[in-house]
Amino acid sequence: MRLRPVAFATMLAFVGGCSKRQVDVRTAPAQATGLSIQVKNTLSQAVNVWITQNGVETFFAKVDANTSPITPVQGISAGTTVSLKAVLVDGSRTYSRANVVLNGTYVFAVP
Repeated sequence: MRLRPVAFATMLAFVGGCSKRQVDVRTAPAQATGLSIQVKNTLSQAVNVWITQNGVETFFAKVDANTSPITPVQGISAGTTVSLKAVLVDGSRTYSRANVVLNGTYVFAVP
């Protein structure tokens, strides 16, 4: 019977196609935008900083009291207009800047 060799060849092809394969999965590196925000927190308490873009508020960074870190901004293109908000960690006060155009390093002074 000629059917047996054909069935055997088909079975070998199927089994070979289902064997384990080495796969190398990587995530793309974050695109460097060259944008950053320097939060100058002169308060005696830490603040949580939020960025709002197109109505979506995203946590950006926690900035300790009396520090001025420069933090890179990721996922936002240069020239984008955003709003910045700093909230004291105890929630008692909020400081904000609207219509901030991000280019290079933006200095956000709190208060």
